[in-house]
Amino acid sequence: MTDQPTQPKADDTLISLPQDFQFGQVLPEGAALLGAEPEPPLGLALSRFTGTFSGPGFNTIFRPRSSVPDSGTAFPNPIPPGIPDDNVLELNLTQETLSFTKALGSVPNRGLRAQADIFLNGVPYAQAVNDVTNTDTGRGDGAPVGIHFEPGLWMRVPATETQPVLGASLARMASIPHGTTINAQGLEPAAATSGPPDISPVGITPFVIGNPGERIHFASQTASDAQTPRIPQDLTRFIEAGTITQAVLDDPTQVLRAVLASQTVLDTVTFTVTTAPQPPEFGGGIDNIAFLEGDASRAQPNANSVLMASTFWIETVQHQIVVPPYQPGQPALKLSPAPTLPGLPVPVFEVTPPRELTESVTLTVTSTQIQYAQTVLLDFAGLSWPHVSVATLVPEDLQTVPASAWA
Repeated sequence: MTDQPTQPKADDTLISLPQDFQFGQVLPEGAALLGAEPEPPLGLALSRFTGTFSGPGFNTIFRPRSSVPDSGTAFPNPIPPGIPDDNVLELNLTQETLSFTKALGSVPNRGLRAQADIFLNGVPYAQAVNDVTNTDTGRGDGAPVGIHFEPGLWMRVPATETQPVLGASLARMASIPHGTTINAQGLEPAAATSGPPDISPVGITPFVIGNPGERIHFASQTASDAQTPRIPQDLTRFIEAGTITQAVLDDPTQVLRAVLASQTVLDTVTFTVTTAPQPPEFGGGIDNIAFLEGDASRAQPNANSVLMASTFWIETVQHQIVVPPYQPGQPALKLSPAPTLPGLPVPVFEVTPPRELTESVTLTVTSTQIQYAQTVLLDFAGLSWPHVSVATLVPEDLQTVPASAWA
């Protein structure tokens, strides 16, 4: 057996920039900036994209099935006649790491004539996702297998009033190893909302290309059916463990809502970016290598990605941590709250009590949590197939406890 890749830890570098790298302006000889050049703001959302986050998720993808001998996917249970053999539904319990590096600085975009120059700012990121599906336990505790890597940029574009007339927006630019690049854009959130997010259901049922109302349900979407072209084929242990149930197949965002139901969320910043924004928004797009498009007309694609839309919820989560007796001069304590769900990671807080503690003290603290739901549409075999991914990510970096927590 070959060694499987391991999930990156907090001290592994997924992405970095040279220490002396910072965007700025290149000016004509003899010209000078008028005073210090202010760094453009990252805004409400991107300012919280700092450090490294990790956590569990769930991924669904209908993928093409080849009929070429020794190339297609074989299954332990025979597929009955009459079931379409051109696709495989792959289900993954996942473990994900999402790392952000320092802000880029002042990125100039030059306006034409009446449109003034603008200055963007943003953060490079890298996303690594492992499959950890364990068919023996029905849980996400299997040997990790890499299924996704994505380097990219999150950029904040300031509002413009001339060309174009558009509010401040966020852009996600990314490359995917299978051969797809995305540029997704959406308006910046104006403010946080109180409490947890309201997460809408997301389905995975394919539809006829160009006609979302004509849905085609497949046998592999029935959790109890163990004789379909699906990985894993038999979901019995997953159903028993509550990890992949019929409800989760019908709506993968159930996974996110289950986490929120166990937590105290104080506020949420919500935004959506897509490669096909609806008017009056515009911009963005998606492109693929020739293999995915299939032919020049894209009439016979192998798996042509035609749309990506993702919604992010950046949440402030409240925790209780118990600080044991402490003497001044002792090393700082590293403490975590109790997990609210089995297997759900929790942040680690570095605590240095400001005074002697003769008995345990319970502190109320907060941390940032990132949840997202993403849908990519893959076109092949006459259908658009939703590829849905969701995850809940918590900080890997040590969290600080503010002085106000001791008040």
